Amino acid sequence: MQNALALIAAYLLGSVPFAMISSKVFGLADPRTYGSGNPGATNVLRSGNKKAALMTLIGDALKGAVAVIVARQMGFSDTMIGLVALAVFVGHLYPIFLKFKGGKGVATAAGVLLALDPVLGLAVAGTWLLVAYVSRYSSLAALVAAAAAPVIAVLMHGATNQTLVVGVLGMALIGKHWQNIQRLMAGQESKIGSKKK
Repeated sequence: MQNALALIAAYLLGSVPFAMISSKVFGLADPRTYGSGNPGATNVLRSGNKKAALMTLIGDALKGAVAVIVARQMGFSDTMIGLVALAVFVGHLYPIFLKFKGGKGVATAAGVLLALDPVLGLAVAGTWLLVAYVSRYSSLAALVAAAAAPVIAVLMHGATNQTLVVGVLGMALIGKHWQNIQRLMAGQESKIGSKKK
């Protein structure tokens, strides 16, 4: 029963839509009505309000980290902690509060990875930052970081339950970016900081 409640709580925490909350706080339009239509930090940035985008980024990352940290503090097994990590991530992707149409999970995955293993999380975040800085494409940075994450995890820890969780996160992130992949290939993807249309 405790395990089931923990998974439900993690999913509900993941479902909290910080893009919507930050947009309301700063008096912005619903982020689902402009840009990519994605309720995430990158799209909120297209509103031109950097504070709202930062609030979204921090909120989405924190909910991933908090779920893992609380699960660890409660003494759950490594397997259960991994399931909680996946539950909070799924909550962000398919939030009950937004009719199961959520964000792409980059910030939440980053929070999860940093809480699971700070060194791994920083390595993956560094990969994202490097690709984003060079290319100015948030989606490309996310794709490269998602693909690199399980490779880095295997190099650091070998084949473990944690590595499996990282692999699932990476595959899910890539799957959620399939439209971005199409736009990148067509040369139609928006760069970081571009204004909403």
